[in-house]
Amino acid sequence: MNTSKLFALGIAAAIAATSGTAIAADGAKLFKKKCGTCHTVQAGKHKVGPSLAGIVGKKAGSTDFKKYKALKGSDIVWDEANLDAWIANPKKFIGKATAMTVKIKKDEDRKAIIEYMKAN
Repeated sequence: MNTSKLFALGIAAAIAATSGTAIAADGAKLFKKKCGTCHTVQAGKHKVGPSLAGIVGKKAGSTDFKKYKALKGSDIVWDEANLDAWIANPKKFIGKATAMTVKIKKDEDRKAIIEYMKAN
């Protein structure tokens, strides 16, 4: 392999390695701005809404947060697709009104927030 091909591979690897970090940093900022008023990613620390620590892979409404009733008893598991649909439009996702009123329209913003939540 010649030097220019090795250099190109090195650049591609560096971009790939840092793009996840950039998405996570954007996700942290977006989470704080869009979700942080009501939620935290600190385990056991609830705000107006439940803690979202470790939410990816969990059953919806399964936290110890007593005030939250919209998803209690649902069969929804918070995978990336469900989180994306929920964050895009919670009322449309569950078919009824919910306390969550924030809708995040941009695909890349939802993806960044989900990546941040996966890491927390």
